[in-house]
Amino acid sequence: MHPNWLRARPLPLWLTLGLACLSTACPGLRAQEAASDGSEAPLAISGPTPERNDDPVYAPALRTEHPDRVFWGDTHLHTRLSMDAYTFGTALGPEEAYRFAKGETVMATHGQPTRLEQPLDFLVVADHADGLGAMLALEAGDPTLLANAKLREWREILRSPDRAVRRALEGTQTARDNPKELDAERVRGPAWRALARLADAHYAPGRFTPLVGYEFTGQRGGQNLHRVVIYRDGAERAGDHLPLSPAPSGDPRRLWADLARYERETGGRVLAIPHNGNLSNGILFPLAETEFGDAMDEHYVRARARWEPVYEVTQIKGDGETHPYLSEDDAFADYETWDVGDFAGVPKEKAMLAGEYARSGLRRGLELEARFGTNPYRFGMIGSTDSHTGLATADEDNFFGKHSADMEPSPTRWKDAVGGRGEFVIPGWMMASSGYAAVWARDNTREEIWDALARREVYATTGPRIRVRFFGGWDYAAADAAASDLAAVGYAGGVPMGGVLPARSKGAPRFLVAAAKDARSAHLDRVQIVKGWIDADGRTHERVHDVAWSQPGMRKPGPDRVVPPVPSTVDVERARYTQNHGAAQLAVVWTDPDFDPKAAAFYYVRVLEIPTPRWTTYDQRVLGATLGERVPRVTQERAYSSPIWYQPESG
Repeated sequence: MHPNWLRARPLPLWLTLGLACLSTACPGLRAQEAASDGSEAPLAISGPTPERNDDPVYAPALRTEHPDRVFWGDTHLHTRLSMDAYTFGTALGPEEAYRFAKGETVMATHGQPTRLEQPLDFLVVADHADGLGAMLALEAGDPTLLANAKLREWREILRSPDRAVRRALEGTQTARDNPKELDAERVRGPAWRALARLADAHYAPGRFTPLVGYEFTGQRGGQNLHRVVIYRDGAERAGDHLPLSPAPSGDPRRLWADLARYERETGGRVLAIPHNGNLSNGILFPLAETEFGDAMDEHYVRARARWEPVYEVTQIKGDGETHPYLSEDDAFADYETWDVGDFAGVPKEKAMLAGEYARSGLRRGLELEARFGTNPYRFGMIGSTDSHTGLATADEDNFFGKHSADMEPSPTRWKDAVGGRGEFVIPGWMMASSGYAAVWARDNTREEIWDALARREVYATTGPRIRVRFFGGWDYAAADAAASDLAAVGYAGGVPMGGVLPARSKGAPRFLVAAAKDARSAHLDRVQIVKGWIDADGRTHERVHDVAWSQPGMRKPGPDRVVPPVPSTVDVERARYTQNHGAAQLAVVWTDPDFDPKAAAFYYVRVLEIPTPRWTTYDQRVLGATLGERVPRVTQERAYSSPIWYQPESG
């Protein structure tokens, strides 16, 4: 088994002492509980309550004016309540998903004990809205479903012990000719309300936050337009609002109208997160026409800006930051690239790529803002898994794949088909062990996590818990990068990631960036700032700047301003690497050398680790897999901050 699949750790000292205090070792506590019959007064544990004093004092733990903690989670996890996960054979439900995310050991579908090395802080069980819980109801003999002859046939297929027979139903989630009974309120309603109540049951403010949510599986043909919907509210409000099915149309405008209705009728709050642009065949970030062929208009750009503040930039079905065809001068653009086609097997054309990737989407947002006065693609960036196993893990050495059918650990999973239609098949090795969402907030609560998403003070990683701070302002000094209170300096002098930097008549913006490695992962190679801008002629451009890097005395930027790559220390045969290169942390104040105060622009941070073994390499070492030549063995994990936008003065 992989080294992280089941790790037992001793109880921390504080917990050991806490448990000991439940015994006779803590007489003070026992005295408080003693019977009070007049013979002996109970011991007073608490003193009198002092009067409040609001005079300024040195009390760091109380300074919570700005978000001071980073929380880690997965906003896109599926369980057996999703039709496709169920037909894949997934046995884990939401209960197991929450227990796993909180750090408990659970049995995966095929009996492998597994546990996260480090628990998550929050989780969204985002099962598909269409057919939610329907497969469980079908096997249980629900009369609404059994009234349909096709569904009676499905029931027999689901009961077959032959996996090859069950595969006939894989992919039914996105079929538009599915029986309408699957979307009946009588079928989906109980599953949705139970899912919302279970999220409430696992909610432990300050320790673990389940956010109520679902996935809207919108499509145009096979072109992916999926969104994850996340509520700020609990079961009392969200549980009574049946998730919107993509039937009869997957147009996101239907979804936005439904979200508006929810807020209007309940007083609650909700947002949506698009994902998988690389399977949309060019329509996720439309420019001239909407996804369904209507002329782009002011209503569309305002609605999208209102409801979709965040984009899922990296996940198991590939990385969506950029593509080498779009970013020819970016040496790190070709990372976990999926550019084959859409869900229906329609092959990809190069002209489609600009409508699929986050960086080109940000550039298109500048163009649309110049036309309509609103930027519909002013989005923050997060990562999540899109795993259909009930296991929210993005670790290279703890990889359980897209779904349980073929992707749980085996020597052949790298080559087993995990999807594909038409002219291509997706082999297992194309799956990326990615990613996670990081949010800056004051506390681990539903309100704080949701609010951080809404204001875009969030970032993405491909798995490692790299700590990233990013601020934009006008007056940061070089010494601020070494400040012990860097975040306080950042907030006082500018805006954080996700913010908009207002115009100023003189000078160029300065950006305060700090990154620290994940203690359980590799050293950092470099920190980059990616800039995009629009010129006076309405054309957009981009440039990647290396702004801080490890071993600067040994690596100097070339004439193109690019720092040479860090040497790889990966031992593929043993699935190991060394920390001979890289840095534990990198920080800098960087000034844009090409700033034009009249040009709208965006800036975001990309942090790269040194090279490390990919999950396929762990399979080769631990499971004895014999990998094909095309299979990548090495990865270079990374983080993407949400952008900071510069907005010039109008007129």
